[in-house]
Amino acid sequence: MSDTPRKARVKWAGDLTFIGESPSGHSVVMDGGADSGGRDHAIRPMEMLLLGMGGCSSIDVILILKKARQKVVDCWVELESERAPEPPRVFTKIHAHFVVVGHNLDDKHVERAIQLSKEKYCSASVQLGALADITTSFETRAAEV
Repeated sequence: MSDTPRKARVKWAGDLTFIGESPSGHSVVMDGGADSGGRDHAIRPMEMLLLGMGGCSSIDVILILKKARQKVVDCWVELESERAPEPPRVFTKIHAHFVVVGHNLDDKHVERAIQLSKEKYCSASVQLGALADITTSFETRAAEV
């Protein structure tokens, strides 16, 4: 990625529903919850932020494990978060638990991949980590033959 400005757009679609258009040309619908006057028809913006971190980290983990010649057949990350009680309700704690399924996986490689993602490669983790305490854990599972 270069540091050339990239344009995104978020357009109001009525009530508290908005359509986000990414610089890469993809769209996503966002909505507020019923408790804030939204219609609860789509993901909340802060949920997207959390999922963005999970997606960013997961991509890194898979790429790093592939480079380490680990035979991964499945991977997911379960995210738990806490937010500040008062506005701005920033994330204060995030825990990411990775589950990596594969053949003859080496725990040391998995642990290192997660650490590298969190500390070096995942922009979302580094950005959110400026305000939130981010912790990680993982488990490896043998793939069925």
